[in-house]
Amino acid sequence: MSTHKALRHWPVTIRDSLPLTLWTSTQLAEAMGGSASCAFQISGVDMDSRDVRSGDLFFALRGESSDGHTFLDKAFANGAAAAVVDRAVDYPHILVEDPNRALAALAAAARRRCDAIRIGVTGSVGKTGVKEAIFAALDRSSRGQAHRSVRSYNNHVGVPLSLARMPARSKFGLFEMGMNHAGEISELTAQVRPHVAVITTIAPAHIENLGSEEAIADAKAEIFAGLEPGGTAVIPADSPHFHRLREHAMRAGAKVVSFGRADHADVRLLDAIPSANGGLLVTADLGATRLCYSVAEPGEHWISNSLAVMAAVRAAGGDLGAAGLALAEMGGLKGRGARHQINAPGGKALLIDESYNANPASMRATLRALGHTPATRRIAVLGAMKELGDFTPGFHEQLAEPLTEAHVDYVVLVGEEMKALVRHLGKGTAGALGIGLSFAHCDSPAEAIAALEEFGITAGDAILVKGSNSVGLGRLVARFVDGQSASGQILGRDG
Repeated sequence: MSTHKALRHWPVTIRDSLPLTLWTSTQLAEAMGGSASCAFQISGVDMDSRDVRSGDLFFALRGESSDGHTFLDKAFANGAAAAVVDRAVDYPHILVEDPNRALAALAAAARRRCDAIRIGVTGSVGKTGVKEAIFAALDRSSRGQAHRSVRSYNNHVGVPLSLARMPARSKFGLFEMGMNHAGEISELTAQVRPHVAVITTIAPAHIENLGSEEAIADAKAEIFAGLEPGGTAVIPADSPHFHRLREHAMRAGAKVVSFGRADHADVRLLDAIPSANGGLLVTADLGATRLCYSVAEPGEHWISNSLAVMAAVRAAGGDLGAAGLALAEMGGLKGRGARHQINAPGGKALLIDESYNANPASMRATLRALGHTPATRRIAVLGAMKELGDFTPGFHEQLAEPLTEAHVDYVVLVGEEMKALVRHLGKGTAGALGIGLSFAHCDSPAEAIAALEEFGITAGDAILVKGSNSVGLGRLVARFVDGQSASGQILGRDG
């Protein structure tokens, strides 16, 4: 069939008759129980005036120390088509009693009007990367009709905002859910009502607030409570908390699908070998079939991540072939594995940006990946891991072992919490060659930049930058990648 004939015979579905406009003023007023000042249409939704684009609806939300109404002028200067407000203004608007509650109401309306298969993703490590990979797979197979939460919009504001942005034509919706206290995911999953709920892994992130890994597992398992009837729970078979997670899922009436290396895994690893480009070639047993696919992302942790992706795509009725292609083509995300070639004396050096999140499990995984990265010298800039409570000194001191195993030549440690590791390294702990690890301890990203510049980056170096988002190592990444300081806000949680 010629290309022209193929286009004429392109399949038409009921979704093709749905409007392209995201929301009209009439729909918005009805969904939020408000009144429209005039007739208008909007193409996007936002709550940060700095992110507003032409055609967006701006929510003037109230925070603990801010009021979105003070940013109306800036939002409309950036192209907002209308705003959601609690008082009459001179711009096109929807007048409501409470913009915060109105956002939740619009999110619920977006979910009700769209018959998309919704997938919720949570976990202590890897949820953003897994969410992005599932989205890439489903977007490919659905001809661009997949929707997902952008960046790490995974909290009590980010999740309803992401739902409100979901077009009526969507076939799939991907939503990330984060938390740092028990009960938070219960609220988020009640909004999303996923058909598939994925837990990537359980690790001691936010253990300060929850007290134990068992409590973390219980908090993450709250995602199953919001599953639609007949929904699927995707859980890690290799986790020591597997049985605990499975019990939560079964009590919620979910079909349980597990992934991992364990013999009982429903999506089970058969083989994984490094590929020439630094990624992996993975072979998995899915029960009725076997699948071989490439993973572009480096690091052994992407073996488990990719199995979770395959399990979720299959549960959502997606195309496993498209999932394999998506994994083969994925690049690292900003702050979560993006790799940059930066200028250095004599040529280029590699900078690995993991500056958005850090906990003991992800630190070990990324240091292991650094150790397998070809380099003349390996340098690590490590920021403090937050919300570890009484476990803080021990978890930071334990980083000495993965640093040694990764053959790191120089490490810059940033933050008060790193003092336990500094004391340990200061004892002259010998590395593989009997030589103590060279290090610097800094209080801020600015000091870390100075320490790295003083050490001197040269061609062939590989530099890993990783820490909790609040440490601010994104500024260091921007300094060496863009030659300028970084600013901005990411709406989400680390966990």
